[in-house]
Amino acid sequence: MKKYIMYILIFICIILITPKVFADDEDLEEEINDTAWIYEQIEAASSNVTNEPIINSRAAVIYDRTSGEVIWGKEEKSQRKMASTTKIMTSIVVIEEIKDLNQTVTISSKAAGIGGSRLGLHTGDKITVNDLLYGLMLESGNDCAIALGEYVGNTVENFVDMMNKKAKQLGLNNTNFVTVNGLDAEEHYTTAVELAKLTDYALKNDRFKNIVGTKNYTVTINGYGKAIDNTNELLGYLDGVYGVKTGFTNGANRCLVTSIKRGNMDIISVVLGADTKKDRTKDSIEIIEYAYANYKIIDVTQNIEKAFEEWKEQNKIEIIKGTSKYVDIELGECDNKIIPIRNENIKDIEVIIDSIKIVEAPINKGNKIGKLVLKINNETRISIDIIISEEIKKKDEKTYFFEMLSNIKQYYKRAIAHTIET
Repeated sequence: MKKYIMYILIFICIILITPKVFADDEDLEEEINDTAWIYEQIEAASSNVTNEPIINSRAAVIYDRTSGEVIWGKEEKSQRKMASTTKIMTSIVVIEEIKDLNQTVTISSKAAGIGGSRLGLHTGDKITVNDLLYGLMLESGNDCAIALGEYVGNTVENFVDMMNKKAKQLGLNNTNFVTVNGLDAEEHYTTAVELAKLTDYALKNDRFKNIVGTKNYTVTINGYGKAIDNTNELLGYLDGVYGVKTGFTNGANRCLVTSIKRGNMDIISVVLGADTKKDRTKDSIEIIEYAYANYKIIDVTQNIEKAFEEWKEQNKIEIIKGTSKYVDIELGECDNKIIPIRNENIKDIEVIIDSIKIVEAPINKGNKIGKLVLKINNETRISIDIIISEEIKKKDEKTYFFEMLSNIKQYYKRAIAHTIET
């Protein structure tokens, strides 16, 4: 009997000392309900915006949504576990695959039995896809993630394949998914900058944007309402915040993805690997306030167009052996001419144009003959092709013949005129 008691005690000890690896297991740490503390951090960050951020988080990034540029980063390209920020991909795949979000899902025992943060679903419960998405993104429900994965992909494994396929489509080459909820796994990782790019993509979907921007919601389970709150501690407190997602596992530590819009500046902040909730909150506030205090979104279209038109007035593109002597040129496509510029560098905008001046026919419309480069503080920010805007054919024998006749005619006209004058 003593032997069995000893085994039981050993088993209990193993359970007690074994670390939990649940995604967003928020019960392991105190909630940040102290709004006064959050406002103190906002005030502190606002008063120290001139210095480069020094943060606790292992990796972080500020990503400008308009230009797709990184404003500021710390180890933003290093691969890291991302905990329940994984659910950003889970939700956007579901939203794109399921047209009618009011479809009803019956909860499996696998979904009901998952640990960590949960909406609190039980085997056989009935709930809509829409409410599962709210439970996923507000409550960070691991049970919701499994239920959605099974419903959309038939199996969770198939759904994970769909997530990775989407990552490849978006060019997220340093991102790989193993779970639908963000539980720690060896090959489950992303980078801060790729997580920002994924979030930017997801936010272009209005359904996703509305869900992650919701502070409180009531889901319906088996016909009964249940109120839930968003785990994002900055939503409703920091100016301009309109999403997105929290995360925590032992392997990933504390993570937070935030979207913020003030005026024409729309950014995404990501912090990964913070030691505590307060660290991730403080770090997020600090890098967000730093970005808004030190950068402006500038439309450089006028700078580019003015420089190009002035250059064209002073430079002609001559055609050799062509049916025309000169050819017109234009600027090629440019993804974005609205970019973030550090305040003190706005005066340092420079446009440099380099193009060949003589071209031999035939010439096709769209042929590239040069580059327009916009630099700020000697750093190239925009590069645009200079292209031929019309087709120029090469002279044929007939053209040369008539040109020769025209030249002879002009010669005799000048000769006759000279004779008359003398």
